[in-house]
Amino acid sequence: MKRLNLVFLNAEGKSVTLSLNDPIEPADPAAIKDAMNTIIEENVFRSLSGDITAVKSARISENNTIPVELDV
Repeated sequence: MKRLNLVFLNAEGKSVTLSLNDPIEPADPAAIKDAMNTIIEENVFRSLSGDITAVKSARISENNTIPVELDV
């Protein structure tokens, strides 16, 4: 499964990551940055260490799961 990870900084300078499943690809960097700035401006989320204050980065990650057959 692919995820879009939005990484912000909070009031203490710590990283805060919000993950969204199944992002639209190809990713639109301008749209992502605009959305992240809106999240900050609207104060949509808070972290345990205070308000989200800045955009740090964004990335798409993919997790592949391969089951292991066990003779149980």
